[in-house]
Amino acid sequence: MSEAGRSVGAEAPEKNNWWSVGREALRGSTRDLTTSPIGISLFILAVPMVFEMFAESLFAVVDIFFVAHLGAEAVAVVGLTESIMALVYAVAFGLAIGATATVARRIGEGDPDGAANSATHVIYLGVIVSLVMSLLGITLAPTLLDVLGAEPHVIELGVPFMRIMLGGNAVVVFLFILNAIFRGAGDAAISMRVLWLANGLNMILSPCLIFGVWFFPQLGVKGAAVGTTIGRGCGVLFAFWSLLRGEKRFEIHAKNWHLDLKRLWSLAKLSSTAVLQFLVSTASWSALVRVVAGFGSEAIAGYIIAMRVVIFLLLPSLGLSNAAATMVGQNLGAGKPERSEAAVWKAAFTNTAIYFVLGLILLVGARVIVSLFTTDPQLLAYSESALHIISLGFLFYGFGMVTETAFNGAGDTWTPTYLNFFIFWVFEIPLAYVLAYHFEMGPQGVFWAITIAFSALAVVGGLMFKRGKWKLKVV
Repeated sequence: MSEAGRSVGAEAPEKNNWWSVGREALRGSTRDLTTSPIGISLFILAVPMVFEMFAESLFAVVDIFFVAHLGAEAVAVVGLTESIMALVYAVAFGLAIGATATVARRIGEGDPDGAANSATHVIYLGVIVSLVMSLLGITLAPTLLDVLGAEPHVIELGVPFMRIMLGGNAVVVFLFILNAIFRGAGDAAISMRVLWLANGLNMILSPCLIFGVWFFPQLGVKGAAVGTTIGRGCGVLFAFWSLLRGEKRFEIHAKNWHLDLKRLWSLAKLSSTAVLQFLVSTASWSALVRVVAGFGSEAIAGYIIAMRVVIFLLLPSLGLSNAAATMVGQNLGAGKPERSEAAVWKAAFTNTAIYFVLGLILLVGARVIVSLFTTDPQLLAYSESALHIISLGFLFYGFGMVTETAFNGAGDTWTPTYLNFFIFWVFEIPLAYVLAYHFEMGPQGVFWAITIAFSALAVVGGLMFKRGKWKLKVV
């Protein structure tokens, strides 16, 4: 019997009950993920990762919930800025993939010193990249809003907001990088605590700074940017402290900070492909915003509200996806590719079942959910329509997110890059434009294009994963 088969079969006699395993997951585990039963290993990783991603998803809805009270133009500012911030997230995701893949592989190989070296050099990359993005973002903010089709008064309102968000991008980059290091090591509980701290502060500070509660200044939409940046910054400080003081699976010493240009270049190549992968994906969202912008600020605002709800529901899915990626990396490092594959299929089908149910809930309850954000009839109509259509593909989204993330866990960043390019740029964006304008479906054409494209991505990604070439990747 294969190692994967023995592991799956070993779950029944496992002495730990699921309640005690759940407590272990939230407390922080030192369990060996290359020998522990697959289901239990995924559970230990996924529970804190799902809570972590739930905290991240709150970022997507908290600000928009309060900003929506300022009107459609303020919502448009947040939405247009987020379409550019998506590029920052792409870079952060790419660096995080390099961190997870290399740290997980070293831990699986039994090389904690190598894991520490990977961690420090990903941090070096983060410093360089975040400084460059800050300079570009602060300088080009007015131009970027204009290119995205914002009306003149929206540009005036949005420039300070965008400059704060882009200028402070380092807090985003390092949240992703540091949490990816913890996840790669299999210490997902720390990542969870970091995100909950950051989001808790954001939930307190943002409304206070937007509306001028207590002694806080009334900054309007700009207050959302200030609150979010401060909250994330505090999360980053806690994450650094945890890495240097609290990480259990490896320790960082002074020697690990010695710059190794060969290692830095190797990580840069791996991460740059992952960055390209997410740039291709997230830049397509910016292009879709541009398509929707042709129908006015109300259409943009309705679309943004709907997408915030979708992100809120989908981000926890990344918890199970990231758990599978960690299992892939560590078990490839331990020379157990069959166990890596078994973990991915288990995670993928579990995610599919969960998101099939969530899709049904969203389909039925779209109006109730959207009404929490706005009472404007036009915004309600656009947002409800978007949620109805996009929810039809939730079954596919849950499956596709796991398989695509699994490629990255193996260090195979090129396969999902190709998939993202052909599905989103060659297929989705032209389809959205044709449906919206040629067939006169309006914003609904964009919503249908999203659903069709992501469903296609799940099917094609699953077939590519089954071929198994990712098992041969060396990182």
